[in-house]
Amino acid sequence: MSKVKELIKNLSPLNNRTEMPAVLYIIKVVLLFFFCKLSGELIGEGVVMLIHFACGKNPLQGEMFDPITITLMMYFGYSIMIFITMLIWKLFQKKTLSELGVTGKIGHYLIGLAVGTVLVVASVFAVVLTGTIKYIGIFQDSNIPLVVLFFFAFIFQSAFEEFLCRGVVLQLLRRKTSLPIAVAVSTALFVAPHLPSMLSDRSPIVIWALINTTLVSLIFSFLTIRFNSIWAACGMHTVWNFILYNVMGLNLSGNDGITVAVFDMRSVGKNVLNGGEYGIEASAVTAAVLTLALVICFALSRKRTPSHEMVNPSYCYKR
Repeated sequence: MSKVKELIKNLSPLNNRTEMPAVLYIIKVVLLFFFCKLSGELIGEGVVMLIHFACGKNPLQGEMFDPITITLMMYFGYSIMIFITMLIWKLFQKKTLSELGVTGKIGHYLIGLAVGTVLVVASVFAVVLTGTIKYIGIFQDSNIPLVVLFFFAFIFQSAFEEFLCRGVVLQLLRRKTSLPIAVAVSTALFVAPHLPSMLSDRSPIVIWALINTTLVSLIFSFLTIRFNSIWAACGMHTVWNFILYNVMGLNLSGNDGITVAVFDMRSVGKNVLNGGEYGIEASAVTAAVLTLALVICFALSRKRTPSHEMVNPSYCYKR
C-alpha cells in the first residue's frame, strides 16, 4: 500500500517531484497537461455561463448568444485559462515564468507572425494553383472591426495551446528526458484534441490532416527551441488560424461554422488537394509546404548551432 501511495504522490500534478523513472515522469507531465487543460476549460465555461446570466439569458433553457458572439467569448475566455495555467505552474511546479518559455523577448512574437503568414499564404496559393480552391472576390459587406476583433481573440486561443504544449509539456520534459522525446510527447498532446474533427471524415483526407497537424506542431517546437521562448510559436499559431478563418474564409481544422472574412474563397469538391471539409490543413499540398519549411528549419539549425550543442537539451538554458 505504501508503494501505491508513493506512486500516486509521484504522479500527482500538484507537486514538482522529478525523482522517478523517465516513463513515470512522462505520465506525470501528461496528467499535468490534462489537469491544466480541463481546469482552465471548466472555469472558462463557467465564466461564459455567468456572462449569459448577467446579460439576462438562461443557457440552461437554450437562451444563447449568436454563434459568432459565443465563439468570441470562448476565444477571449482562453485568457482565463492561460492565467490558470501560469498559476498552476507557479504554485505547484514552483518554477518561474521564464522556465515556462514566457520571456521578455516579445519581439519573437513578430517573427512568428511573419513565419506563419508566409507558410499559410504559400499553402493556400499552392492549393489554388491546383484548381481545388476558387477565389470568388472580396466580401462587400465584410465587417472589418469584427475581423480585427477575431485577430485578438485568436491571440488568446492560440496562446493557450502553446502554453500547454510548448510551455508546460516541452519545457518540463526537455529537462528530464531527451529533446526528441519531449518534442514527440508535446506533439502527440497537440494532435490529440484535433482527432475528433479529423475522424469525422473517414476518407484518406484524415491521414493528411494527421500528417499536417504533426508537421505544424514540429515547426512550433522548433521555433520554441530556437528562440528559447514560446512567443514565436504563439505568433505563428495565431496568424495561421486568423488568416485561414477570417481573411480567406476557409475551414479551420474542420470548423466550417459561420464566420466573418475579408475574401470569399471556396473549395471545389472534396479531395486530398484541398483537404475537403477539414480545410487545407488536411491537404497533401499543405503537407509539401510544411515539409519544405521543416527541412529549411533543420538546415538552419545545423548551420547556426554547433553539433555538440544540438544534442544537448539543456543548451538553451545555459546561454
